[in-house]
Amino acid sequence: MRASTPVRLTSAAAAAALLAGAFLASAGTASAGTATVGAPTAGTDRAGAGHPGVGHRSLRAATYNLSLNRATEGELVADLSTGDDVQAATVAEVIQHANPDVVLLNEFDYSGEADPYAAADLFRENYLEVPQGTGKPVEYPYAFVAPSNTGIPSGFDLNNDGTVGGGDDALGFGLFPGQYGMLVLSKYPIQHDRVRTFQDFKWQDMPGALLPDDPATAAPADWYSAEELAVLPLSSKSHWDVPVRVGRETVHVLAAHPTPPSFDGAEDRNGLRNHDEIRFWADYVRGGWRSWYQYDDEGRRGGLRPGSSFVIVGDYNADPVDGDSVDSAINQLLRHPRITDPRATSAGGPEASALQAGANLAHQGDPAFDTADFADTTPGNLRVDYVLPSRDLRVRDAGVFWPVAADPLSRLTGVFPFPSSDHRLTWTDLKL
Repeated sequence: MRASTPVRLTSAAAAAALLAGAFLASAGTASAGTATVGAPTAGTDRAGAGHPGVGHRSLRAATYNLSLNRATEGELVADLSTGDDVQAATVAEVIQHANPDVVLLNEFDYSGEADPYAAADLFRENYLEVPQGTGKPVEYPYAFVAPSNTGIPSGFDLNNDGTVGGGDDALGFGLFPGQYGMLVLSKYPIQHDRVRTFQDFKWQDMPGALLPDDPATAAPADWYSAEELAVLPLSSKSHWDVPVRVGRETVHVLAAHPTPPSFDGAEDRNGLRNHDEIRFWADYVRGGWRSWYQYDDEGRRGGLRPGSSFVIVGDYNADPVDGDSVDSAINQLLRHPRITDPRATSAGGPEASALQAGANLAHQGDPAFDTADFADTTPGNLRVDYVLPSRDLRVRDAGVFWPVAADPLSRLTGVFPFPSSDHRLTWTDLKL
């Protein structure tokens, strides 16, 4: 029976929860903060790991755009209702091999207000808690989901094509409410009473917002009318601050999925929104006067409390060197004084870049950092998925699940059309 709740304590999970102060130990060695992920080495395949006891202070945080979005509302719930969906089984096996303690899943359709945890429960019960391929079952008794701006009609012609309706005119691109949503899964308790969501924060309320300009007019920043700006949120999906209690410590999981900086025109409305969605977290973790303008969906103002530990996770659709994002968009986080960039790598990324060639040949960035296998014509493979901890959390190891072609696990990532996703799970091991 599905619990249809954010907490699903199986007997094994309940026993683990009794280990006060326990942290899931990393099976990997404490390296210089970067790992190359290919075969299921001790640093990548943690499916057999357990909760070893109070003396350990490590946490594996991950992000994975697993492309479990579907074309119609309710289709994902239907697909996950049995254990027969091949793509769901494949992405579940990826998660089983990486075995993170807390993971953000992007492009996981929201199930709706009637039963918001329906898809999350089914994915856990029918896929993650069942051995897939060479993976071992993994349990996530704690979860968080919330509505997404994707697919919610705005009532306006946001793309200025002369008609109102469709995904481009939604508050965030999507064909139905909640398409391309998000899900946080955790082995440790989520403090639901302290969660903050920023789905409704308006873009125009960000000081110095990069609002797009209509190049056909002389007026500045006028792509959107005043009426449109009054309803247009900053978040194309949402921004979530999800506190996770690990022993006596709290780590704020800061989750988002900014819009791709493409599929627009000379006004660059998506690129500018992407930049400001990323900036939101940069201001949030600074706190103080830089975050005074931020208000959550309950009306509470301000950013993260000084001294709080956090990890920023998600598909941010921005590469620091290549691609279509606004210059320095992701560097707002990568060069932030409160954030560490673990610079996770893989062996499969460079191999794929060389084999696929095309746009990859003109890239300036090191393909070892790539996390997404995009079209070879444009934009090529990019680094867009990030796990970025606060500086007080020591990075022990990090990696991207992108095996080389000779690795048996490469069947999970494959080549286009992908058996799982065009993104690669990215993880970081942290010492608290």
